Amino acid sequence: MDLIVTNHVTLDGVMQAPAGADEDPRGGFEHGGWAAANADEVMAEAMGEGMARGGALLFGRRTYEKMAAFWPHQPADNPYAKVINGRDKYVASRTLEEPLAWANATLLEGDAADAVATLKEQAGGSLSVLGSGDFLQSLVRRDLVDRWVLLIHPLVLGTGLRLFPDGGAPARMRLTDSITTTTGVVIATYERA
Repeated sequence: MDLIVTNHVTLDGVMQAPAGADEDPRGGFEHGGWAAANADEVMAEAMGEGMARGGALLFGRRTYEKMAAFWPHQPADNPYAKVINGRDKYVASRTLEEPLAWANATLLEGDAADAVATLKEQAGGSLSVLGSGDFLQSLVRRDLVDRWVLLIHPLVLGTGLRLFPDGGAPARMRLTDSITTTTGVVIATYERA
């Protein structure tokens, strides 16, 4: 299985709290919700195409809790909700316990990166990580990410948790696709070079 990371990021690399003001205030972060103003039909279509490709979803605990509190409560005719709610979901957490409340959600056992490495060995499909900054760092350290879909917003925040913090291992990528939205967001897809 390929592991695909899809994340909103600013020009200065911040990935913290793109969706809402109260999403992730850790470290006194006051810019939550920074991505909302840049949403448009081009972005919605590109994200919809990505979701249509199928595969399981992979979350860290914080992202899982936010998503599980929202998506199951959306109208049945919401096409995103139908897809997300129906997908298999794997969750990395040291504090949550089975059974998880969201349909098709399974808690990863043991070391999360080891569990993901085992999942990747299974044939077919893909694993998609949405958000999940802390969890994502453990996957990056283990070199488990195969493809990055980055929604790069024309914005500099100056503070916040970054997608690639200092101290990470060097990696060479190649651009395989790019789309520019009407609001100036570049949706860039990278794979390992």
